[in-house]
Amino acid sequence: MRSIGPYTLRNPYILAPMAGVSEQPYRVLAFRMGAALCPTELVSAQGLFHANTRTLRYLRHDTEVERPYALQLFGGEPEVLAKAALVGREWGAQLIDINMGCPVKKVTRNGAGSALLCEPTRAAAIVRRVHEATGLPVTAKIRSGWDEGSRNFLEVADALEEAGCAALAIHPRTRAQGYSGQADWSCIAALKRHVRRMSIIGNGDVRTPADAQAMLASTGCDFVMIGRAALGNPWLFRQLLGGPPPTLEERCEGVLEHFRAHLAFVGDALAAVRSFRKHLSWYSHGLVGASAFRAGVNALDAEGEVARACERFFLTAREDTSSTVEGQDVDYRAALG
Repeated sequence: MRSIGPYTLRNPYILAPMAGVSEQPYRVLAFRMGAALCPTELVSAQGLFHANTRTLRYLRHDTEVERPYALQLFGGEPEVLAKAALVGREWGAQLIDINMGCPVKKVTRNGAGSALLCEPTRAAAIVRRVHEATGLPVTAKIRSGWDEGSRNFLEVADALEEAGCAALAIHPRTRAQGYSGQADWSCIAALKRHVRRMSIIGNGDVRTPADAQAMLASTGCDFVMIGRAALGNPWLFRQLLGGPPPTLEERCEGVLEHFRAHLAFVGDALAAVRSFRKHLSWYSHGLVGASAFRAGVNALDAEGEVARACERFFLTAREDTSSTVEGQDVDYRAALG
């Protein structure tokens, strides 16, 4: 299957929802490079329920490019999530995704994220209530379990499918693992064999087009969700479809296009420059001179200076083919949920 609810997706490749990354500017870039679906970063249901202005900013999207527009929510109360999803629908959401996999304590301590794996009945109630309230397809993202002693992803899948979940993404690590160790793709295969109606989205340790093909072939999943490998590399989606990696000129123009869109999205030049530094860190990863470039741009606050520094670096930067790639200190964890 290549559909989720009434939406047939153009290919099996989905951008993972990532904090501080899956904002409108980057989603638009990923869509244009070939991604079939780009959900928002996780958005607080409580924030939407209370019409928090800062939370509502996360709902901005490009109606021409983002089709379908998928909104990811997190929370633990069915009624709050239902009302938040209604706000999302008013803003144009066409799919509602419920985060049931985030391992971060500030999310789980409120009964949201991967804490929902411990309560399949409540998880199912959330899916059912959101679907009833909005009439929109509801999807969810889970992990294989809370810890090694409670890998209950099949039980959770049964409850969610019975509640009407249209598609289920699984990151096959437990909450206790976080992002350590290796993703157990056998869980994805077991889940695909087990469900009757839901589309299954595999996620975890997909770094290259070859990895994506291997996941599809070995697990039978319907879609592959790409997370950290897409950070600083929207061209990956073009490569997944058989296209070439970016030229130096394309890389430079892509970074600058993202930077300009980010400036417009944030609205405050200084705040935008500072919040874009993490993207520049990811864009420069694996290139010769990345550490020096990062140190230089992290000291700049003026948008014109940052743009000129990007032009100087990305128009000449070559991939670092040494055994120890410069830039291994880049931190991806802040984006992952």
